[in-house]
Amino acid sequence: MKRTLLYIIACVLTIAAEAQTLNVTTSSGTKSYSSANLTSGSPVTFSNGTTMTIGADTYTISDITSMWVSTSSSTDVDANTVSIVYNGSSATVTCADNVSSYVSASVSGAHVTITQSNTDAVDGEEITYVLSGSTTDGSLTLDGSYKCTVSLAGLTLTNPSGAAINITNSKRIQLSAKKDTENTLTDGSGSQKACIYSKGQLQLQGNGTLNVVGKLKHGIKSASYIQIKNLALNITSAVGDGINCEEYFLMKSGTVNISGTQDDGIQCDLGGTTSTGETTDHEDEDSGNVYIEGGTINISVTADAAKGIKGEGDMRITDGDISVTSAGGEGIESKTYIDITGGQVTVNASDDAINASYSDDTKSLSNAGDLTISGGYVYARSTGNDGIDANGNVYIKGGLVYAIGASSPEVAIDANSEEQKKLYVSGGTIIAIGGLESGASLTQSCYQASSWSKNTWYAITVGSDTFAFKTPSSGGSGLVVSGASQPTLMSGVTVSGGTSIFDGVGSVSPTVSGGSSVSLSSYTGGGGGPGGGGGPGGGWR
Repeated sequence: MKRTLLYIIACVLTIAAEAQTLNVTTSSGTKSYSSANLTSGSPVTFSNGTTMTIGADTYTISDITSMWVSTSSSTDVDANTVSIVYNGSSATVTCADNVSSYVSASVSGAHVTITQSNTDAVDGEEITYVLSGSTTDGSLTLDGSYKCTVSLAGLTLTNPSGAAINITNSKRIQLSAKKDTENTLTDGSGSQKACIYSKGQLQLQGNGTLNVVGKLKHGIKSASYIQIKNLALNITSAVGDGINCEEYFLMKSGTVNISGTQDDGIQCDLGGTTSTGETTDHEDEDSGNVYIEGGTINISVTADAAKGIKGEGDMRITDGDISVTSAGGEGIESKTYIDITGGQVTVNASDDAINASYSDDTKSLSNAGDLTISGGYVYARSTGNDGIDANGNVYIKGGLVYAIGASSPEVAIDANSEEQKKLYVSGGTIIAIGGLESGASLTQSCYQASSWSKNTWYAITVGSDTFAFKTPSSGGSGLVVSGASQPTLMSGVTVSGGTSIFDGVGSVSPTVSGGSSVSLSSYTGGGGGPGGGGGPGGGWR
C-alpha cells in the first residue's frame, strides 16, 4: 500500500510539473484530469492512505488498477467529452475531468454502461460520447436525465446478445457519424426493440456513414420522433421495420438506403392516442406525421403487405428524391392525408403505389384520406391495384404525374366515389395509363389516346416543356394525358440527353427524334367500375 501511494504521489507531482494529464483507471473505466484543473484551490488529497480525492471524485486506492501521466496529444480528451474505445474483448472509457463527476461508467468485457447524472449543460455544452474501435461482443447502454450526443468515429460494434446501442435516457439524443468515417452496428438475440434503440427523441446526423443490421426486430427504433440530417444511413436488414418511430418522422437531408426488411421500410406511429397535428417547429408534436423536406431515400421491401413508407398521420413531401419498391404491398401509405408539393417521388408496388387511406378514428377529419399533388415529379405504378389511390378526394393541381394502374377494374388515379369523393384535375402535366376515376371533375382538359404500345418511348409536349416516358410491359387499358395547354403526343421516339428520372423510365427536357404523332380526343369518362377497385384500404415544379 505504501509503495502504491508513493507511486500515486509521484504521478501527481509529475503532472503538476510537466503540465500534462493524469489518467486513473478502475473497473468503471478511465477518467482523465488535466493539470490546468489540478491547482492549490482544487488539489489531489489523500485520507488515511486508503482514499484519494481528485476534484469531486473520491477513489479507494485499492480499486485503482492503473494510473499514468500522458501528454495532451495521446490519451487526453476534449472538455465535455467521454471517449469509449472498443478493442476486441475489452473497452476503455476515458472521461474529461470537467464531466467526470457526472458520468458513472461500468465496463464488463466490451459491454459499457454509462449513467449520466447532470440535469443541465456542463460548462455551457452537453456531454459528447465518442465511440471508436471494433468488437464482436460489445455494446453501449446509456442512461441519464439530460440530452447528449453520441458520436461514432470509426466504430464496428456487434452485440450478439442484445442491442448494439441502447439509450434509456428519455431526453433528446444526437447520434452522429463523424465526417469521413464508416460505422457498422449489429445486434443479436435478446429482448431489445432494435439494433439502435432510443427512449427519447433521436436526431441522426453527421457527414459520415452508418450501417445498421437488425437481427432481432427493427433496425432503428425511437419511442419518440426521429429526424435525419446529412447522414449516409444504410439499413441492410431488419426482422421488423428498417426505421420505426413515434410522434413524427422528419427527413431534412442526407441519404437513407433501406433493404432486407421483413416489415415496413419506415413506419411512424402516434405516441399517444390523440394527434396534436403539426405544431410550430414540431414542438411537443405527436401526430404520426411523415415529413420529407430533402435528401435521398431508397427503399426496397419484399415481405407480404410490407409498405415502403407508412405514416399513421399526414405525409408531406416538399423536396427530396424518393424511390420506393414494394413487392408485397403498398409503396407509400398515409392513414390520413398525403400532400406532395415538390421533389421526385418514384414508386413501384404490387398494391396501391401511393395510398391515402383513413382509418375509422380519422373519418371525422375534414381531409381524412385526401391526396393532393401540386408540384414535383411523381411516378406511381402498381402491378396489382391503382397507381394513385385515395379513400377521400384526389386533387392534382400541378407537378408532373405519371401514374400506371393494373388491368381493369383498377385505374391509374382513383378517388373514393363510393362515398361521393372525386378526382379533381386543375393543373399539372399528367400521363395516366389505366385511365382516371369515373365522375372526375376536370377543370383542366384531359385527352385520351385510342391505344398505347408496351415497352415504347413516348414524348409529351406541353407548351415549351417536353417529357419523354417509357411505357411498361403491362398496365390498364387507356392512356390519358393532360396539361396546361393541349399537349402533343409522339409514339416510338428516340430519346437522348435530358434529365433521367423515375428510375430511368422518364426524361425531362430530352432531345427526341423520329416517332409518329398520336391522335388525341377529348376525355370525359372514367376507367374501371365505381371506385376503380380501390375501396377503403405533381409548370412541373
